[in-house]
Amino acid sequence: MKRLALCADDYGLSAPISRAILQLAERGRLSDVSCIVNAPAWRGSGAALKGSGVRAGLHLNLTEGRPLSAALAAQWPVLPALPRLIVLAHLRRLPRAALRDELNAQLGAFEQASGQAPRHIDGHQHVHHLPLLRDLVLDLLAARPGLLARNTGRVDGPGFAVKRALIAGTGGRAMGLRLAAIGRSQNERLFGVYDFADPDGSSESSGSDYRGLMQRWLAAIPAHGALLFCHPGDADSGDPIAAARTRERAYLGSPAFADDLAAAGVVLAR
Repeated sequence: MKRLALCADDYGLSAPISRAILQLAERGRLSDVSCIVNAPAWRGSGAALKGSGVRAGLHLNLTEGRPLSAALAAQWPVLPALPRLIVLAHLRRLPRAALRDELNAQLGAFEQASGQAPRHIDGHQHVHHLPLLRDLVLDLLAARPGLLARNTGRVDGPGFAVKRALIAGTGGRAMGLRLAAIGRSQNERLFGVYDFADPDGSSESSGSDYRGLMQRWLAAIPAHGALLFCHPGDADSGDPIAAARTRERAYLGSPAFADDLAAAGVVLAR
């Protein structure tokens, strides 16, 4: 049997999202959750993790909402959109000291609310692998020997080759090489990218057939295993990917998902 680590991202972003993810995790339909800690819903969501036995990590968020640290808030009262953050990172114009403070503030918020240290770290919209930010993450790994980081250096299909190439090219490959060199990679191969913005199913990477995508991901998992990230949740007003979240939740909680795992010879890693 091949082993798959299935991680639900965005836990803590809202109460409906957290509730759906926690229910799936408690049923054994997820391996891990990644937590956004700068949203108003985090305090209650983090408290719900206490005593749950759910494996949780930090989903470093630098593109939505407001900073937690005073140092970064003084420069960015509102966090920048992803395209701007990518440009600033590659121009080497990010405020390093303030971002280090923000990383520490988000770690502190994670630990205070959940009562545990994170098992892994990754990035909302994969920001953890951007230039300078990956240096801060690698410094954190050096300070915390048991911590692992998501490797975005090899993002496999099906479909959406442009987005997968962008993830690897904006810093994933560089981060992957450094994680491999120190043996702190959470995974070698990563699955889960598809087109949230294609609800009518006109492309092979559309999420309208999430089960079909999952079946193809499961078939591509190598013998040594892989990590797949997902975004299940309950409907939440104002969430731009609410439809995708509800589709994912329905499938991951269904007998069909268990059938597809068995058919592919895959078990979820615990």
